[in-house]
Amino acid sequence: MKGAYILALAILLAAGPTVAAQDETFSLYSPLATNAALVDRLLSPLAAEAGRRGLAANGRTLAEQPLDLAQERFTLYVPAKGPPKGYGLLVFISPSDEAKLPPGWASILDRYGLIFVAAQRSGNDQNVIGRRAPLALEAAWNVQQRYAIDAERVFVGGFSGGSRVALQLALAYPDLLRGAFLDAGSDPIAVAPAVLPARPLFELVQTRSRIAYVSGAEDTAAVAADVASLASLSRWCVFGGASRTTPGAGHQIADARALGQALELLTRPGAPDASRLAACRTRVDREVQVRLAQATALVAAGDRDKARKALLDLDGSVGALAMPELRDLADRCACGPP
Repeated sequence: MKGAYILALAILLAAGPTVAAQDETFSLYSPLATNAALVDRLLSPLAAEAGRRGLAANGRTLAEQPLDLAQERFTLYVPAKGPPKGYGLLVFISPSDEAKLPPGWASILDRYGLIFVAAQRSGNDQNVIGRRAPLALEAAWNVQQRYAIDAERVFVGGFSGGSRVALQLALAYPDLLRGAFLDAGSDPIAVAPAVLPARPLFELVQTRSRIAYVSGAEDTAAVAADVASLASLSRWCVFGGASRTTPGAGHQIADARALGQALELLTRPGAPDASRLAACRTRVDREVQVRLAQATALVAAGDRDKARKALLDLDGSVGALAMPELRDLADRCACGPP
Protein backbone atom coordinates (compact mmCIF):
# COMPACT_ATOMS: atom_id res chain seq x y z
CA MET A 1 0.00 0.00 0.00
CA LYS A 2 2.79 2.36 0.95
CA GLY A 3 4.64 1.50 -2.28
CA ALA A 4 1.53 2.23 -4.36
CA TYR A 5 1.13 5.59 -2.62
CA ILE A 6 4.74 6.54 -3.30
CA LEU A 7 4.37 5.50 -6.96
CA ALA A 8 1.19 7.57 -7.37
CA LEU A 9 2.88 10.59 -5.77
CA ALA A 10 5.89 10.20 -8.05
CA ILE A 11 3.62 10.14 -11.11
CA LEU A 12 1.85 13.30 -9.99
CA LEU A 13 5.12 15.11 -9.35
CA ALA A 14 6.52 14.03 -12.71
CA ALA A 15 3.41 15.25 -14.46
CA GLY A 16 3.83 18.70 -12.93
CA PRO A 17 1.05 21.04 -11.86
CA THR A 18 -2.23 21.15 -13.70
CA VAL A 19 -2.32 24.27 -15.87
CA ALA A 20 -5.69 25.68 -16.86
CA ALA A 21 -6.35 27.51 -20.09
CA GLN A 22 -7.83 30.98 -19.76
CA ASP A 23 -11.20 32.20 -20.98
CA GLU A 24 -10.45 35.34 -23.01
CA THR A 25 -12.08 38.07 -25.04
CA PHE A 26 -10.38 40.04 -27.82
CA SER A 27 -11.12 43.49 -29.22
CA LEU A 28 -8.77 44.13 -32.14
CA TYR A 29 -9.91 43.50 -35.72
CA SER A 30 -7.53 42.01 -38.28
CA PRO A 31 -7.37 43.47 -41.80
CA LEU A 32 -7.13 39.86 -43.00
CA ALA A 33 -10.53 38.95 -41.54
CA THR A 34 -12.81 41.53 -43.14
CA ASN A 35 -15.69 40.23 -45.24
CA ALA A 36 -13.99 41.48 -48.40
CA ALA A 37 -10.73 39.67 -47.57
CA LEU A 38 -12.55 36.46 -46.65
CA VAL A 39 -14.51 36.41 -49.90
CA ASP A 40 -11.43 37.11 -52.01
CA ARG A 41 -9.31 34.47 -50.31
CA LEU A 42 -11.71 31.64 -49.51
CA LEU A 43 -14.01 31.61 -52.54
CA SER A 44 -13.08 30.72 -56.08
CA PRO A 45 -12.60 33.81 -58.31
CA LEU A 46 -15.82 33.51 -60.30
CA ALA A 47 -17.87 32.72 -57.19
CA ALA A 48 -16.44 35.78 -55.43
CA GLU A 49 -17.12 37.97 -58.46
CA ALA A 50 -20.68 36.65 -58.75
CA GLY A 51 -21.29 37.49 -55.10
CA ARG A 52 -20.02 41.05 -55.49
CA ARG A 53 -22.08 41.63 -58.62
CA GLY A 54 -25.16 40.19 -56.98
CA LEU A 55 -24.85 42.62 -54.09
CA ALA A 56 -24.24 45.55 -56.42
CA ALA A 57 -27.27 44.68 -58.54
CA ASN A 58 -29.41 44.95 -55.41
CA GLY A 59 -27.78 48.20 -54.28
CA ARG A 60 -26.02 46.50 -51.39
CA THR A 61 -22.42 46.21 -50.20
CA LEU A 62 -20.61 43.84 -47.90
CA ALA A 63 -20.50 44.83 -44.26
CA GLU A 64 -16.92 45.45 -43.19
CA GLN A 65 -16.81 42.87 -40.39
CA PRO A 66 -18.50 39.46 -40.11
CA LEU A 67 -18.21 39.40 -36.30
CA ASP A 68 -18.80 41.48 -33.21
CA LEU A 69 -15.76 40.52 -31.16
CA ALA A 70 -17.40 41.81 -27.99
CA GLN A 71 -19.73 38.82 -28.22
CA GLU A 72 -17.01 36.20 -28.76
CA ARG A 73 -14.96 34.16 -26.31
CA PHE A 74 -11.73 32.25 -26.79
CA THR A 75 -9.75 29.59 -24.93
CA LEU A 76 -6.13 30.68 -24.49
CA TYR A 77 -3.16 28.77 -23.12
CA VAL A 78 0.20 30.52 -22.76
CA PRO A 79 3.32 28.61 -21.66
CA ALA A 80 5.03 30.16 -18.66
CA LYS A 81 8.24 30.76 -20.57
CA GLY A 82 8.63 32.01 -24.12
CA PRO A 83 11.57 31.09 -26.40
CA PRO A 84 14.21 33.77 -27.20
CA LYS A 85 12.70 34.43 -30.66
CA GLY A 86 9.17 34.65 -29.27
CA TYR A 87 6.32 32.24 -28.76
CA GLY A 88 4.99 30.07 -31.52
CA LEU A 89 1.23 30.02 -32.03
CA LEU A 90 -1.28 27.26 -32.76
CA VAL A 91 -4.76 28.51 -33.70
CA PHE A 92 -7.03 25.52 -33.23
CA ILE A 93 -10.48 24.92 -34.74
CA SER A 94 -12.77 22.51 -32.94
CA PRO A 95 -15.54 20.48 -34.61
CA SER A 96 -17.82 21.39 -31.67
CA ASP A 97 -18.90 24.75 -30.33
CA GLU A 98 -17.02 24.10 -27.10
CA ALA A 99 -13.29 24.74 -27.41
CA LYS A 100 -10.98 23.23 -24.78
CA LEU A 101 -7.28 22.62 -24.43
CA PRO A 102 -7.06 18.85 -25.08
CA PRO A 103 -5.71 16.67 -22.25
CA GLY A 104 -1.95 16.31 -22.20
CA TRP A 105 -1.27 19.04 -24.74
CA ALA A 106 0.02 21.62 -22.25
CA SER A 107 3.33 19.84 -21.71
CA ILE A 108 3.97 19.62 -25.47
CA LEU A 109 3.03 23.27 -25.97
CA ASP A 110 5.42 24.16 -23.15
CA ARG A 111 8.20 22.17 -24.80
CA TYR A 112 7.77 24.01 -28.10
CA GLY A 113 6.97 27.39 -26.54
CA LEU A 114 3.67 27.44 -28.40
CA ILE A 115 0.58 29.44 -27.45
CA PHE A 116 -2.76 27.68 -28.02
CA VAL A 117 -5.90 29.63 -28.87
CA ALA A 118 -9.33 28.38 -29.95
CA ALA A 119 -12.64 30.15 -30.49
CA GLN A 120 -15.88 29.15 -28.81
CA ARG A 121 -18.96 28.65 -30.99
CA SER A 122 -16.87 27.67 -34.00
CA GLY A 123 -18.06 24.10 -34.55
CA ASN A 124 -19.06 22.23 -37.68
CA ASP A 125 -22.57 23.69 -37.63
CA GLN A 126 -21.21 27.23 -37.97
CA ASN A 127 -20.63 28.97 -41.29
CA VAL A 128 -17.01 28.84 -42.45
CA ILE A 129 -16.76 32.32 -43.98
CA GLY A 130 -19.21 33.93 -41.58
CA ARG A 131 -17.69 32.57 -38.35
CA ARG A 132 -15.13 29.79 -38.33
CA ALA A 133 -12.51 31.39 -40.57
CA PRO A 134 -12.76 34.95 -39.19
CA LEU A 135 -12.75 33.69 -35.58
CA ALA A 136 -9.48 31.84 -36.22
CA LEU A 137 -7.95 34.85 -37.97
CA GLU A 138 -9.03 37.28 -35.26
CA ALA A 139 -7.60 34.95 -32.62
CA ALA A 140 -4.24 34.90 -34.39
CA TRP A 141 -4.20 38.66 -34.83
CA ASN A 142 -5.04 39.45 -31.22
CA VAL A 143 -2.51 37.00 -29.80
CA GLN A 144 0.14 38.49 -32.07
CA GLN A 145 -0.64 41.97 -30.78
CA ARG A 146 -0.56 40.84 -27.15
CA TYR A 147 2.56 38.62 -27.11
CA ALA A 148 5.95 38.45 -28.79
CA ILE A 149 5.28 35.92 -31.55
CA ASP A 150 7.77 34.28 -33.88
CA ALA A 151 6.17 34.76 -37.30
CA GLU A 152 7.92 31.65 -38.61
CA ARG A 153 6.03 29.48 -36.10
CA VAL A 154 2.40 30.50 -36.56
CA PHE A 155 0.23 27.48 -37.39
CA VAL A 156 -3.42 26.61 -37.76
CA GLY A 157 -4.85 23.27 -36.73
CA GLY A 158 -8.08 21.46 -36.14
CA PHE A 159 -9.74 18.16 -35.40
CA SER A 160 -12.09 16.38 -37.83
CA GLY A 161 -14.29 19.05 -39.48
CA GLY A 162 -12.15 21.75 -37.87
CA SER A 163 -9.12 20.23 -39.59
CA ARG A 164 -10.74 20.74 -42.99
CA VAL A 165 -11.25 24.43 -42.25
CA ALA A 166 -7.64 24.64 -41.07
CA LEU A 167 -6.50 23.38 -44.48
CA GLN A 168 -8.58 26.03 -46.25
CA LEU A 169 -7.00 28.74 -44.10
CA ALA A 170 -3.48 27.41 -44.61
CA LEU A 171 -3.99 27.69 -48.37
CA ALA A 172 -5.67 31.09 -48.28
CA TYR A 173 -3.41 32.81 -45.71
CA PRO A 174 0.19 31.60 -46.16
CA ASP A 175 1.36 35.15 -45.49
CA LEU A 176 0.12 34.65 -41.91
CA LEU A 177 0.20 30.88 -41.39
CA ARG A 178 3.34 28.83 -41.94
CA GLY A 179 1.55 25.52 -41.89
CA ALA A 180 -1.32 23.38 -40.68
CA PHE A 181 -1.83 20.54 -38.20
CA LEU A 182 -4.59 18.36 -39.67
CA ASP A 183 -5.96 15.94 -37.08
CA ALA A 184 -8.32 13.28 -38.48
CA GLY A 185 -9.73 15.42 -41.27
CA SER A 186 -8.48 16.51 -44.67
CA ASP A 187 -9.48 17.17 -48.28
CA PRO A 188 -7.68 17.20 -51.61
CA ILE A 189 -6.59 20.69 -52.59
CA ALA A 190 -7.66 22.40 -55.82
CA VAL A 191 -11.14 21.01 -55.17
CA ALA A 192 -13.77 23.12 -53.42
CA PRO A 193 -13.77 24.00 -50.58
CA ALA A 194 -9.93 23.79 -50.53
CA VAL A 195 -9.52 26.09 -53.54
CA LEU A 196 -6.14 27.35 -54.65
CA PRO A 197 -5.28 30.97 -53.78
CA ALA A 198 -3.98 33.66 -56.11
CA ARG A 199 -0.57 32.96 -57.62
CA PRO A 200 1.58 35.08 -55.24
CA LEU A 201 -0.04 33.43 -52.22
CA PHE A 202 0.16 29.97 -53.74
CA GLU A 203 3.86 30.42 -54.40
CA LEU A 204 4.25 31.05 -50.66
CA VAL A 205 2.38 27.83 -49.95
CA GLN A 206 4.67 25.96 -52.33
CA THR A 207 7.91 27.38 -50.96
CA ARG A 208 7.40 27.47 -47.21
CA SER A 209 4.15 25.91 -45.98
CA ARG A 210 4.26 22.62 -44.06
CA ILE A 211 1.22 20.39 -43.63
CA ALA A 212 1.23 17.74 -40.89
CA TYR A 213 -1.43 15.03 -41.09
CA VAL A 214 -2.21 12.92 -38.00
CA SER A 215 -4.96 10.31 -37.81
CA GLY A 216 -5.70 7.25 -35.72
CA ALA A 217 -4.64 4.05 -37.48
CA GLU A 218 -8.12 2.59 -36.88
CA ASP A 219 -9.81 5.66 -38.39
CA THR A 220 -9.63 4.22 -41.89
CA ALA A 221 -11.72 6.96 -43.53
CA ALA A 222 -9.46 9.71 -42.17
CA VAL A 223 -6.30 7.80 -43.11
CA ALA A 224 -7.57 7.36 -46.68
CA ALA A 225 -8.48 11.06 -46.84
CA ASP A 226 -4.98 11.96 -45.65
CA VAL A 227 -3.43 9.85 -48.40
CA ALA A 228 -5.56 11.56 -51.05
CA SER A 229 -4.92 15.03 -49.64
CA LEU A 230 -1.16 14.45 -49.40
CA ALA A 231 -1.08 13.21 -53.00
CA SER A 232 -2.92 16.34 -54.12
CA LEU A 233 -0.29 18.51 -52.43
CA SER A 234 2.43 16.97 -54.59
CA ARG A 235 0.17 17.21 -57.64
CA TRP A 236 0.09 20.98 -57.13
CA CYS A 237 3.78 21.39 -56.23
CA VAL A 238 3.38 21.60 -52.45
CA PHE A 239 6.11 19.32 -51.11
CA GLY A 240 6.02 20.24 -47.43
CA GLY A 241 3.48 17.63 -46.34
CA ALA A 242 3.94 14.53 -44.20
CA SER A 243 1.60 12.16 -42.38
CA ARG A 244 1.64 10.05 -39.23
CA THR A 245 -0.82 7.51 -37.85
CA THR A 246 -1.38 6.72 -34.19
CA PRO A 247 -1.45 2.93 -33.58
CA GLY A 248 -4.64 1.67 -31.98
CA ALA A 249 -6.43 5.04 -32.14
CA GLY A 250 -9.75 5.67 -33.84
CA HIS A 251 -11.50 8.93 -34.69
CA GLN A 252 -10.32 10.84 -31.64
CA ILE A 253 -8.33 13.96 -30.96
CA ALA A 254 -4.57 13.52 -31.07
CA ASP A 255 -2.85 12.61 -27.83
CA ALA A 256 0.23 14.43 -26.57
CA ARG A 257 2.63 12.14 -28.43
CA ALA A 258 0.83 12.63 -31.77
CA LEU A 259 0.74 16.39 -31.23
CA GLY A 260 4.49 16.33 -30.60
CA GLN A 261 5.03 14.41 -33.84
CA ALA A 262 2.98 16.95 -35.75
CA LEU A 263 4.86 19.90 -34.27
CA GLU A 264 8.15 18.22 -35.09
CA LEU A 265 7.04 18.09 -38.73
CA LEU A 266 5.81 21.67 -38.73
CA THR A 267 8.95 23.12 -37.18
CA ARG A 268 11.44 21.05 -39.16
CA PRO A 269 13.63 23.34 -41.30
CA GLY A 270 13.84 22.82 -45.01
CA ALA A 271 12.83 24.11 -48.42
CA PRO A 272 11.67 22.27 -51.56
CA ASP A 273 14.20 21.25 -54.14
CA ALA A 274 14.39 24.23 -56.51
CA SER A 275 14.63 22.22 -59.74
CA ARG A 276 11.77 19.93 -58.73
CA LEU A 277 9.57 22.89 -57.84
CA ALA A 278 10.38 24.72 -61.09
CA ALA A 279 9.58 21.65 -63.20
CA CYS A 280 6.30 21.11 -61.34
CA ARG A 281 5.26 24.74 -61.75
CA THR A 282 6.00 24.55 -65.48
CA ARG A 283 3.75 21.50 -65.78
CA VAL A 284 0.92 23.19 -63.87
CA ASP A 285 1.20 26.39 -65.93
CA ARG A 286 1.05 24.34 -69.12
CA GLU A 287 -2.05 22.52 -67.90
CA VAL A 288 -3.78 25.78 -66.99
CA GLN A 289 -3.06 27.22 -70.43
CA VAL A 290 -4.35 24.09 -72.17
CA ARG A 291 -7.60 24.20 -70.21
CA LEU A 292 -7.99 27.92 -70.90
CA ALA A 293 -7.48 27.28 -74.61
CA GLN A 294 -10.13 24.56 -74.56
CA ALA A 295 -12.60 26.87 -72.80
CA THR A 296 -11.78 29.68 -75.23
CA ALA A 297 -12.57 27.41 -78.17
CA LEU A 298 -15.94 26.49 -76.65
CA VAL A 299 -16.80 30.15 -76.07
CA ALA A 300 -15.79 31.04 -79.64
CA ALA A 301 -17.94 28.21 -81.00
CA GLY A 302 -20.94 29.53 -79.11
CA ASP A 303 -21.40 26.28 -77.19
CA ARG A 304 -22.60 28.05 -74.07
CA ASP A 305 -23.46 24.98 -71.96
CA LYS A 306 -20.14 23.24 -72.52
CA ALA A 307 -18.29 26.54 -72.14
CA ARG A 308 -19.99 27.19 -68.82
CA LYS A 309 -19.11 23.72 -67.54
CA ALA A 310 -15.47 24.14 -68.61
CA LEU A 311 -15.22 27.56 -66.97
CA LEU A 312 -16.80 26.40 -63.71
CA ASP A 313 -14.52 23.35 -63.64
CA LEU A 314 -11.55 25.67 -64.10
CA ASP A 315 -12.84 28.04 -61.44
CA GLY A 316 -13.27 25.30 -58.87
CA SER A 317 -9.79 23.89 -59.36
CA VAL A 318 -7.18 26.32 -60.71
CA GLY A 319 -9.35 29.42 -61.08
CA ALA A 320 -7.02 31.75 -59.19
CA LEU A 321 -4.12 30.64 -61.40
CA ALA A 322 -6.16 31.30 -64.55
CA MET A 323 -7.04 34.92 -63.82
CA PRO A 324 -7.77 37.38 -65.40
CA GLU A 325 -8.33 35.29 -68.54
CA LEU A 326 -10.94 33.16 -66.78
CA ARG A 327 -13.01 36.18 -65.77
CA ASP A 328 -12.78 37.65 -69.28
CA LEU A 329 -14.02 34.40 -70.82
CA ALA A 330 -16.92 34.19 -68.38
CA ASP A 331 -17.90 37.76 -69.26
CA ARG A 332 -17.67 37.06 -73.01
CA CYS A 333 -20.10 34.18 -72.88
CA ALA A 334 -22.11 35.42 -69.87
CA CYS A 335 -21.86 31.91 -68.51
CA GLY A 336 -20.20 32.26 -65.13
CA PRO A 337 -21.83 31.36 -61.82
CA PRO A 338 -25.43 32.54 -61.43
